[in-house]
Amino acid sequence: MNITRENIDALNAVVKVDIAKEDYSDKVEKILTDYRKTANIPGFRKGHVPMGMVKKQYGKAVLVEEVNKMLQDALGKYLVEEKLDVLGNPLPKAQDDLDWDAEAFSFEFELGLAPQFDVKLKGKKAITHYNIVADDKMINGQVENIQKQYGKIISQTEVAKDSEITGTFSNEEKEIDNSTMITLDKLKGKTNPKKFIGAKVGDVISLKTKGLFNDDHDLMTFLKVAHDDAHGLDVEVTFKITEINGRELADLDQELFDKLFGKDKVTSATELKEKIKEDSEKQFAQQGDQKLLNDVTEYLVENTKFDLPSNFLQKWMQTAGEEVMTEEQAKAEYDKSEKSMRYQLIEGKLIQDHKLQVQFEDLKAYAMQMIKGQMAQFGQMNPSDKELEDIAARILSNQEEVKRLSEQLMSQNLLGLYKTEANIKAKDITYDDFVKEFYS
Repeated sequence: MNITRENIDALNAVVKVDIAKEDYSDKVEKILTDYRKTANIPGFRKGHVPMGMVKKQYGKAVLVEEVNKMLQDALGKYLVEEKLDVLGNPLPKAQDDLDWDAEAFSFEFELGLAPQFDVKLKGKKAITHYNIVADDKMINGQVENIQKQYGKIISQTEVAKDSEITGTFSNEEKEIDNSTMITLDKLKGKTNPKKFIGAKVGDVISLKTKGLFNDDHDLMTFLKVAHDDAHGLDVEVTFKITEINGRELADLDQELFDKLFGKDKVTSATELKEKIKEDSEKQFAQQGDQKLLNDVTEYLVENTKFDLPSNFLQKWMQTAGEEVMTEEQAKAEYDKSEKSMRYQLIEGKLIQDHKLQVQFEDLKAYAMQMIKGQMAQFGQMNPSDKELEDIAARILSNQEEVKRLSEQLMSQNLLGLYKTEANIKAKDITYDDFVKEFYS
């Protein structure tokens, strides 16, 4: 067997595999001999079928299977030995005139080669890492929500600003008929809440769905309409009030603190606010880090320049999926996924250059730390190392979990790299301003 490569350019190559008779003849002969021992052919006893008949009936199929098997094994071994970094999979060139009655065969494969490039993490313009802080307004709002949640429900005769209003949204044409509880802070603008103020049980209020809620997704929650139907829904609905309640705020006393955090963990309103701030900012840190990851990803894709073997990749995409694509479909798919392909190559380069590969021991330690944190939430503060190792072993026996945890750990590794090596500037921002600026 002989394998040669012709480099078309820096990103494309053709590999030619020549297979001679001596490469496959012994294997084919052995398989056919084994077939002869077990073949059931009418008129012949098992093991006494003439070899010529076996070859005539099975020879070509065995030859094709063995040659293809040798071809795939040889090609895979060649790519490893030559250390060729290929994109997609080798594509066999069409051979309409292939003669399986010949003794020697030649096959050609197109290769798409990964580009060579450098990644510069430190750009001229700094990327902002947002430190999301819980301000007094937010903390006080959280305290009030807690007081409402644990407060006493009081029946009211008419709707006031802070009432909890139970009733039914209806629209016959759209088959809307959903009983729910709403509060006026969910409604958009000033006109809609005003329609409720002073209303009593039994009153029916007419409302337009367009611009009804601050968040249009609330149409799905309160009217029980499908996601696709909620967007652009512009009909009139009625809301019949069946119950009106208010909340008497719970006292900020030791009984409430113990319910929330366990006995004597928090002993004053000041400590409660400090605890809320600490817990909130831990969660906010994850959102700030995710924003940084997204922004660095955008920067790297925009500023790391290299070419891709686009024609090869589009051709490969035509047959890589479960369904064969047309040229036009493959081009559209390539255009859609090119950015993510570029980042995968950049990420791979960073992982290799900075030795960020996830090792099993790192993954095990990460899983144990995660388990310990989850157990702490349920009051199990001091699990033994054996307990943690046993649970981690069960989790890591699941390939899907291994994949998920590996991706999480790799994100942490990359985040740590970006924080130390990229041009990053820190900026404090309140949670409300963060949401308003990036998610409104």
